[in-house]
Parts: sequence; C-alpha cells; structure tokens
Amino acid sequence: MEETAATDVKKKANDKKGGFKKPEPDPNAPVKTKAELKAERRAIQEAQRAAKAASLGQPQGKQQQSKQKQNESTNVKGKKDNINMNMKSSTDALNVRVADNVKMDDMKVQKRVSKKLAKQHVPQRSMQQKKVHLFSHLHQYEKDPLLTKDIGFTTGTIHRAIVKLGLQYASGIISGSNARCIALLCAFKQVINDYVTPPSKELSRDLESKIKPCISFLTQCRLMSVSMGNAIKFLKLQITQSPIDKSESEAKSLILESIDDFINERVILAGKAISNFAFSKINDSGDKLLMYGFSSQVINIFKNAKDKGKSFHVIVVDSRPSYSGRESIKRLVAHDIPCSYVLINACSYIMKEVTCVFLGAQALLSNGNVMSTTGSSMIAMVAKATNVPVLVCCETYKFCERVQTDSFVFNELGDPDSLVHLSHDSDNDILSGWREIKNLYVLNLMYDVTPSDFVDMVITELGMIPCTSVPVILRVKSTES
Repeated sequence: MEETAATDVKKKANDKKGGFKKPEPDPNAPVKTKAELKAERRAIQEAQRAAKAASLGQPQGKQQQSKQKQNESTNVKGKKDNINMNMKSSTDALNVRVADNVKMDDMKVQKRVSKKLAKQHVPQRSMQQKKVHLFSHLHQYEKDPLLTKDIGFTTGTIHRAIVKLGLQYASGIISGSNARCIALLCAFKQVINDYVTPPSKELSRDLESKIKPCISFLTQCRLMSVSMGNAIKFLKLQITQSPIDKSESEAKSLILESIDDFINERVILAGKAISNFAFSKINDSGDKLLMYGFSSQVINIFKNAKDKGKSFHVIVVDSRPSYSGRESIKRLVAHDIPCSYVLINACSYIMKEVTCVFLGAQALLSNGNVMSTTGSSMIAMVAKATNVPVLVCCETYKFCERVQTDSFVFNELGDPDSLVHLSHDSDNDILSGWREIKNLYVLNLMYDVTPSDFVDMVITELGMIPCTSVPVILRVKSTES
C-alpha cells in the first residue's frame, strides 16, 4: 500500500512539471530491423524540420535550397584556398631547388630532373627558353662553358675521364654513333680500373650506383645515342651478373674483358662483315655512288671496294651547319677514290647520274624506320622518285625497340647559333642577335626519320635484310642474351 501511494505521488509530480515517463517495451512486440529504425528516425527528423519551417513562416523547400547554396559556396571557397596554398608551396619549394638559369617549360619535368641531378651531385646544363614551341619538350643543347666549374677533379663523384669525354661530346670533337660508343666504353674502362669496393659492400651493386652520376653528366653534355644506350645496358648487365665468389680484381677483369669483346664483335668485326656484304653491290663498271654527310661505315665500304680493285666514283652530298661531308672527302681522296662534292640543294639534279645510294644510320627503329642525320630522308625520297636503290648500312647493336613515325616525339636539338654564324665575323651575320627579336626562332634538328618505304635494303653483319625484319632480329638477340 505504501509503495503504491509513493508511486502515485511521483506520477502526480511529473504530470505537474510536464514530464513523462518512457513506456516500458512490450516483450510480445515484433523486433524491428535497423533499416526500419533508421526510416522511423528519418521521418521524425523530417517532421521536426517541417514544424520548424512552419513556425518561421518559410517553406521547407526554400529553406533547404538556401542552406545547400550556403554549403556549396563554403566548399568552393575552401577548395580554392587549398589549391592556392598547394600551388604556392610547390612553387616556393621548386624555386629553392632550381636556379633561374635552368628553368624549363614543364615544371614537373624540371622538378624531377633537378632533384635527380642534385642528389647525384651533377651540374645541370642551362636550359634556354626561346625554342620552337613544337619542339619545346626537347632539350636544346647550347655551348655552356660553366657546366664543369663546380666539379672537383680529385674528390668529385664524376670521374675525370667522364668529364673529359663529356666536354668532347659537347664541343663536337667526338661525333658519329660508333666513335661516341667506343669512346664511352673506353672511358668506363678507366672508371672501372680506378674503382675500389668500399668495405661491407658488394661490387655488383655499388659499382652500378657509381656509374649513374657519370651517365647523368654525359647526358647533360649531349643526349645519348641509341648505340650508347644499348652499350650502357650491356655494361650494367655485366656488372650485375658479376660473380660474388670472385675477388675484386677478378670481377673487374671479367667486366673489362666483356667490354673489349663488345667493341671487337659488335663494332669492329660487324663493320668488316658489312663491308664484305656491301662489296657485292658495287659494280666494276664505273658506278657513281652517293653518300650523305659523314659515315665511318660507308667510308670503310668504299675503301674496302677500292682495295679489292673496284672502279667507281663517289658523290658526297653535304649540308649546313656541320659540313661533315668535307671530312668524308678528305678520307676518300686520301685513299685515291675519285669524288665529287655538292650541297644538298643540288641532290635532285645529281641524282639522275647516281646508280646507288649508301646511307649510314644512327638507329634502326622497331617499325623499320631509319633514324639518321638530318637530310637523310630527303636524299632517300629523291632517290625513290628517281628509281635509285637506297642501301642503309647499320650494325645490329643500333637496333632499337622504340617505334617512331616522325622526328617530333624524340630528337636532339643542337646549338641554334651554329645556324646563325654564316661567316667568321659574327658581327656581319644577318641573324646575329636573334634572341632579342620577339617572333624569331631558330631550330637546329640533329636527326630525322626516314620511312621504311624509301629504303630498299639494310646491310648488317647478319646479312642483307629488309627493314621489316628489325623486330625479328631484336627478338632473336633478346633470346640469346
């Protein structure tokens, strides 16, 4: 009785205060799922929003739209602030890492290259901004006498032989794919001879990391050719595969021996085999053979044919700015070979007298196109129009898996000033001061791509093959290695 009276008193007190007591759950009621409970809570919230909007005298739809617009404006403003802060921080960080004289058009590429070179303690060549926009993605190599000012010849990370080789590349003292490749391997032989394995390190891993700054420095001096790239891949493979159980001197001697074998087999003996195959294409009836520019392989073919008693006449076609055909004339005339010298603008007139065209190659691409000195494609096109056979002489170590149909995607830009200076007195040149002229740009492309349709045959050390057989040779060589 007393407990019932106390309960009634509490109930009356709660009723007076306006409170209520939560009803006890019915044990016989069905259990609701989470989805049903969520739907009930959502309905209650919508009813509360409707009651609040009705009390304020504003329709529910307009209230939700105004609230949504307010949230969207806040989000857009926050995103803009974040983007501006990120751009500002990235620009500040980039300006700290990169000097003003090495600014590139592509900021991402600039940041990556500068960070890599700074990590390897390699100086970065100055990059000029005034380039033809279609070729702005290519590095324009210009004479930079300050490239090696911060390199130490005794304690630096770059070997003195590599520094010397890089300067010879940049000044054009060593040119030609075969000569550059042989000089590269000879320089790395000196690097390997002077290399000493640090304690608690392996030669196969540490030596590969030591040659990376050397490769980066050579790339800053001049872009690597396909033949040099293949030679570096071969060298890295020999270093990584050097036996661990051998001593340092034995492992180094094995690597040096493999370099000598590469030079002897892939370059020297391959050139002799190409000369023997090309000998059959020269008739002893007063043929007039045409070559373009300078190619050590083509010159060796003509010398070999002359030594074996062939009688022929060579027409050397040359062009600006290097005039490399003059060196070809000197070597051929010194070997008692009758020659003629013309510029490339006269090739269409002289082609009527030519019986065969011999061209060198910088690389042979996987789709059969030939990458060679600028002007080679014009020679091949004129020869095709005149029904003159075009033979390309190329070693197989210059074959490349890259596919390229034009000269825009991948190429090398030379010094534009070499096209400007027409006389010894630079003050009299018409184009002197071209950098100050707003709408004037100078383009000096180093290579062009000749379609396979303009080439009749490729002479290699494996035999005379069509351009379409390049993927087969690459596949066979990859299985052998």
